[in-house]
Amino acid sequence: MIYLRLFLESIAFAGQALRANLLRTLLSLLGVTIGIFAIISVFTIVDSLERNIRNSMSFFGENVIYVQKWPWSFEGNYPWWRYFKRPVVNLREYRMLERRLEHQQGVAIFWSKNSNTLKNQSNSLSDVNVQGVSYAFNMVSDVPVAEGRYFTQQEVEGGRNVALIGADIAENLFPGQDPIGKEFKLKGLRFKVIGAMEKQGENMMGIPGNDKNAIIPYSAFMKIYPTGPDGLEPAIAVKGLETDIGLMDLEYEIRGVMRSLRSLKPRDEDNFALNRPELLADAITGLFKIIGVAGWIIGGFSILVGGFGIANIMFVSVKERTNIIGIQKSLGAKNYFILLQFLFEAVFLSLIGGGLGILLVLGITLIPQDALEIILSAKNISLGLTVSVIIGLLSGIIPALMASRLDPVVAIRSK
Repeated sequence: MIYLRLFLESIAFAGQALRANLLRTLLSLLGVTIGIFAIISVFTIVDSLERNIRNSMSFFGENVIYVQKWPWSFEGNYPWWRYFKRPVVNLREYRMLERRLEHQQGVAIFWSKNSNTLKNQSNSLSDVNVQGVSYAFNMVSDVPVAEGRYFTQQEVEGGRNVALIGADIAENLFPGQDPIGKEFKLKGLRFKVIGAMEKQGENMMGIPGNDKNAIIPYSAFMKIYPTGPDGLEPAIAVKGLETDIGLMDLEYEIRGVMRSLRSLKPRDEDNFALNRPELLADAITGLFKIIGVAGWIIGGFSILVGGFGIANIMFVSVKERTNIIGIQKSLGAKNYFILLQFLFEAVFLSLIGGGLGILLVLGITLIPQDALEIILSAKNISLGLTVSVIIGLLSGIIPALMASRLDPVVAIRSK
């Protein structure tokens, strides 16, 4: 009950300070407002950027390891020409990995070929990316089917001329029509549309999602495009189990099976690459942490100024209310009561400044953005309020101690 009374009295005193010296108080709180705005806006934009970039990488899949000829990042001391001597992954290795791996919930092989032209009578679309995939491809990668269905096992293994198409392909080849069941031509062969994918638009990385993708069974793909040393190079994707933290068990398994299939001796180096999308995501997270530190530094100076402003208000408040403090003490108020009263007041004033800063950030999120959706998270709101409380406590502790230690007789005579 005493804490509720302290809280209510502190709010009342803080309200009096605001009304009595409105301009001075607002100017003093401006530093906290700007500081919280700077910090929370930076964190909000960084979180939004990171979320959008991670969403842009969703086509890589989660908990997936890619087995390929080329690594996604090159080691500094490794001779680049050795990569050329590596063999490409093949169907035999894909089938053996699918059969032998225990720490997996999906294994797929796929090829990609850019700059293709699809035709339907007088309609055509160029620069289409065609992917040939195995049946489990939708388990290791994001295939958002909006209409129709995904492939059946028989369609994939039989190499039937069926396809899933992106939104741009559907709009250009079949304008104003339902694309399901329609046909288009690719390299002179007719393919039947069994599914259409959701429209995604261009993502943060400049990649147009699945909108200009046509996905066909890998057996049908191999009829059209040459593979091997002088042709397209496939990749094998393996999705790990949720219980395999860090996919370490899966990585050891893949490395063991691949080395066995390629008859590598214990001292031989790997002639294949195990690429992991989370390494790219971790690099992005590290970059954004640096930006976050910059936000703390920029906002920290403003908060420091705001903290001095609140301390100034509290010193003035102690001086103006010295007589009242003396009366309170003469009536039996304890030192901790006076101390908490002034601390609550300082925290309340700081929260007003921090709240205004958060409202400014919220205003930014309400501005329509086509390229980047900015969302103010509950985590960042909590961070802003927590920082405000800490600044209030630090700014108010010295004035509150001074007030709590006043001699009641001297304080009453001060007026």
